[in-house]
Amino acid sequence: MTTASVLSHINNHSLLQNWLHESSSSDTFEVHNPARPDEVVAYLTNQGRRETQEAIATAAKALPSWRDDMTASDRAQKLKKWHSLIHENREDLAKIMTLESGKPLAESMSELTHGNSFVEWFAAEAVRQHGPGGGFQMPTTFTTEKGTPRGKVLGIKQAVGVAALITPWNFPLAMITRKGAPALAAGCTVVIKPSGRTPLTTLALQNLAQEAGIPAEVMQVVTAEHGTDIGHELCTNPGVAKVSFTGSTSVGKQLMEWSSSTVKHVSMELGGNAPFIVFEDADLDQAVGAAVASKFRNAGQTCVCADRFLLHESIHDDFVERLLKKIDESIHLGDGMDEGTTMGPLITKSAASNTYETVQKAVKEGAKCVYGDVDEKPSGQFYNPIVLTNVSTESLVWHEENFGPVVPIRSFSSEEEALKVANDSNVGLASYFCTRDMSRAFRFAERLETGMRVALVVKVEVSVSRSI
Repeated sequence: MTTASVLSHINNHSLLQNWLHESSSSDTFEVHNPARPDEVVAYLTNQGRRETQEAIATAAKALPSWRDDMTASDRAQKLKKWHSLIHENREDLAKIMTLESGKPLAESMSELTHGNSFVEWFAAEAVRQHGPGGGFQMPTTFTTEKGTPRGKVLGIKQAVGVAALITPWNFPLAMITRKGAPALAAGCTVVIKPSGRTPLTTLALQNLAQEAGIPAEVMQVVTAEHGTDIGHELCTNPGVAKVSFTGSTSVGKQLMEWSSSTVKHVSMELGGNAPFIVFEDADLDQAVGAAVASKFRNAGQTCVCADRFLLHESIHDDFVERLLKKIDESIHLGDGMDEGTTMGPLITKSAASNTYETVQKAVKEGAKCVYGDVDEKPSGQFYNPIVLTNVSTESLVWHEENFGPVVPIRSFSSEEEALKVANDSNVGLASYFCTRDMSRAFRFAERLETGMRVALVVKVEVSVSRSI
């Protein structure tokens, strides 16, 4: 496979114009297809600190015209056009995503629909963000010590300035639109650093943004195989007012430390280790379906996917039996471009080998493998689903985020025990639980120590009669 191979899969070659190189050189890096890791999909320019400084300066220079000279309505129209172009090119964008991330084509299409909804939403919000006061919030009266009126305080909403957007490889489109659309709608200019593993989707989105009338200077992109120098410059350069990052907790800590040198606004969505709790009264078919959908999306490589499974002891065996059957029926490992594939490879060879080693260690510590072959080594970057029971809370597979198709399970006997184990984590991004008891749903949700809490309750049919 050559650099031109990515173009052979898509109809609109202009999506990646001016970016791809025909061969490797000292200033390029390779983008690989995880399903075929030895084959190069594309060569891109390896940029660094100097190029990042130039991108920041360009975005800063473009800020007054985008934020102040252009009306909110004009920005909204350009975002609406961007949304339309993303939709028109959805099949090509999905193929690009699958080629560089490995996820099945159906998942890429789903991400595209979800990701493009952010553009649509914030295009509409662009004209509403300031409210009836044209940016001024409702005046607040302040008084003298005697309580007599002294004056009014006015607050005004303004775009913060240049925003740096640092995005991960697992959602190469949705993370760009989720961060970029609101920033652009508000009047900010942006400098984007996509993952070096999945930069092509970002570049395609940038070209579509320019086609929609968003100036190139307003939406800058810097690419590199490794982003340390770029990340440091984005966080320490005084020309950047805001940093938004999605990725690992360790990298997030480093970016926050760097950003403190210039006291930047920062927004971070970091690692997770989400518990999935099934109570004795749960609808097991519903719970199993939700568990499989959450755990195996993107081969388990999402920060909000279910990572730790807590099953009430009375339904443990029944749930596991249904789970194994559901995995057999719905998970089909393969190249994301192939029809019928529902789960693709892991993002790198090291990710696959780390998952294998983590499972091996868990079994040595007493976990029981009830699905899959723990001794089967990864085939390239492909790793088959594994289900483990009797997993210790001290095991690495339990207390660390496992970015792979591994289901670690243990049982509990009481609500208090489930809550204690679920909250026993140094991260708290998301959690899931299944119950038919509405009072428990509210009670338990309030006590979970996570930012996102998803309750799966039994569907209730309500019959309403009316008398005349």
